[in-house]
Amino acid sequence: MFLLIPWTLLIIIFYIIFTSIISFIREKFPFEMRDARFSWELFVTLVIVYIIVILGFGLIYFILSFQGIVLIEGGEIREVSMLGSLIHSIYFSGVTMLTIGYGDIVPIGIGRIFAVVEALIGYVLPAAFIMKLFQTRERYRNK
Repeated sequence: MFLLIPWTLLIIIFYIIFTSIISFIREKFPFEMRDARFSWELFVTLVIVYIIVILGFGLIYFILSFQGIVLIEGGEIREVSMLGSLIHSIYFSGVTMLTIGYGDIVPIGIGRIFAVVEALIGYVLPAAFIMKLFQTRERYRNK
């Protein structure tokens, strides 16, 4: 039963992450967008999606750390407190999502697969943002 709980949480977190990304791509916003050169509404939505993905993957790394060590800091396995592990997990998630990574914290095992998926999402979201910006502008121009 104890092993089932982390995997159930992982599935729930993945569902939240991908639902927010799909909502962003399909334009299911809880507000009406105005015609402008720069859409603050779209920008805020993108930032919220980034935060959800970073925190979601951070929680995934944190949950996986209970199953074994997933992140190595400075090339060494270090024992950290639960709070330290959570902070390292969210930091690694943010660095992976927003850049190509610093290399100070490295994933091992199944964490590598999650890091690749997160990095791919980090590269695709800005393209989706630009695409949505042009689609929104074109739609309001045609009205």
